[in-house]
Amino acid sequence: MVAVPTPSKVLVTGANGFVAVWIVRKLLEAGYPVRGTVRAANKGAHLKKIFSEYGDKLEIFVVEDITKTGAFDEAVKGVDLVEHTASPFHFAAQNPDELIVPAVKGTLSVLESVKNHGSSVKRVVLTGSSVSVLRAVDKPTVFTEADWNEWSVNEVKTKGEGAGSYPMYQVSKTLAEKAAWEFIEKDKGALSWDLVVLNPPWIFGPPIHELKNLDDLNSSQAEVLRTIAGGKSPEELVVSSNWIDVRDVATAHVLAAQKPEAGGERLILNEGNFYWQDLLDAANAISPPPLPNLPKGDPSATAGVMHELIFITEKSTRILGFKYTHLRDTVKDSIADFIARGYRG
Repeated sequence: MVAVPTPSKVLVTGANGFVAVWIVRKLLEAGYPVRGTVRAANKGAHLKKIFSEYGDKLEIFVVEDITKTGAFDEAVKGVDLVEHTASPFHFAAQNPDELIVPAVKGTLSVLESVKNHGSSVKRVVLTGSSVSVLRAVDKPTVFTEADWNEWSVNEVKTKGEGAGSYPMYQVSKTLAEKAAWEFIEKDKGALSWDLVVLNPPWIFGPPIHELKNLDDLNSSQAEVLRTIAGGKSPEELVVSSNWIDVRDVATAHVLAAQKPEAGGERLILNEGNFYWQDLLDAANAISPPPLPNLPKGDPSATAGVMHELIFITEKSTRILGFKYTHLRDTVKDSIADFIARGYRG
């Protein structure tokens, strides 16, 4: 087990994404020089602009197609740490391969490049998802890092395009993570670097990646806006799930580099359970009210509604040891960002 301290150079793949830009910020703030990959040079302009104070400590590197063999061969040279975030996240897929192919091939492409050309790399941190851990349940069920989402794999294998976009996304993350661990196991003992996988649930919080307007919000934050705007039905508001602030995810990626004991670990990141109604309750608790006519939903509607997905985060808390952001702060900061981008309720 090793640590990757500052000023080690870090490669962040898909550096212009919702989570990745925050990772870039936290790394730069901690003193790491960063090489960020983007699909086209113009995708890196926003990064250069918002991180201009760091000058040449931020390098933009173009990787047009992450699924190509050797796509990251040049990008991994001269770096000590790889933070792989590039993977599709949306619920509009019509065919499973739309998500599975880039997720799995992109992950394997990075690992192959590190193995063959990343002689200075000491650790790879992979952004996974809690959907690789959970399965469909109808009663409170406890999940740990020992669990795998075989349910979605079977669902998509059986139903194909009829499985639905959400199981397709779950499969893409599950298979990508499995492929990563299988890659490590295959060359166990021959690699000079180790792997850490971080598995967060719904990721909320103010975006700093490039957005033309609110219609371009990433999928998770778009759900926050839909909730605040009163777009969820009473039935949707009492749906239970799990969440974490995007800034905490980014902090976890930095700590995963710095903690030797994180090596070889699969870590669930989770602030806790929530109902979508909780976001409305948090919004309405802000004083003074940030928006006129905020919907209230029904604060009493969640009484007696059990949380079904219960994640045990003892291992990530023990190894990474950081304090999670409270939902009220995430909601407050999200609404402030919506307003700054022109939302008026």
